[in-house]
Amino acid sequence: MIELFDTNASAIASEFVRARTRAGSPAMGMVMTLVIVVDEDDAEDAMRNARAASHEHPARVLGVILGDGRGAGRVNAQVGAGSGWTGETAVIRLSGEVVKHPESVVLPLLLPDSPVVVWWPVDPPVDPAADPLGALAQRRITDAAAATTARSKAMERQCSAYTKGNTDLAWTRLTPWRALLATALDQSRSKVTGASVTAEKISPSAELMVAWLQSRLRVPVTRSSSAGPGMTEVVLETKAGPIRISRTDGRVATFTTPGQPDRPIALKRRTVPELLGEELRRLDEDDVYAATARALATRSSR
Repeated sequence: MIELFDTNASAIASEFVRARTRAGSPAMGMVMTLVIVVDEDDAEDAMRNARAASHEHPARVLGVILGDGRGAGRVNAQVGAGSGWTGETAVIRLSGEVVKHPESVVLPLLLPDSPVVVWWPVDPPVDPAADPLGALAQRRITDAAAATTARSKAMERQCSAYTKGNTDLAWTRLTPWRALLATALDQSRSKVTGASVTAEKISPSAELMVAWLQSRLRVPVTRSSSAGPGMTEVVLETKAGPIRISRTDGRVATFTTPGQPDRPIALKRRTVPELLGEELRRLDEDDVYAATARALATRSSR
């Protein structure tokens, strides 16, 4: 990584060219620009997770650290290629007046004719699409589970501000749960009459699961609390008997369907790189999440 002090976007772009040359041009196959907006304390973890995800999705990764907005504008950067990355990377630290206009630094560094994804690993803006950096992206990724303030309302805020292109890793965590439930319903001939979701007291994924089941099945869904980790049980009540997924250890679930013996199912809690990798595979609109977000926002406003 090459350190650049009191620099600008043009100098960072030039350093990308030199870094490609030193590393043997590994960046020729980059498929997108991933912008990570994070504070200094969480930057190292966020870049580590992005590096793991980049093995599947070669990208130009721009870590943007917004510092103190007072004083004269200043841009410092670390730029490199290779060293475990499948594309190019820059950690850009902004301070002073430029903090209010981060897009002025980031926009010239976006790869031409390729998707732009913005990811807030910890505390996203209230309206990601209206954020100066979020407005540059076709896809905006948040994580309500990682909110450090107002955690109980974080998912509701994101759903209320939903715009095409938004998604949240709390929804991504539900993918294997939803797949199992959909498979069970495909095999069952009994109508679902009710459902219940059990999870930690504060669980954005559980709130999304409740909204998804209510909007899809049109049945009452109860929400209960457990010690976790994460979501621990989902039950669909049918006339033939319950369909149940129960996971108390965060690794293996017991899958129960009417007329069938209980089955152990691998259902481990996935890491952030795995979740991020899934989201980067799909950059088109997620219609199911859009409908679920609207349903949760409507339920929360009542």
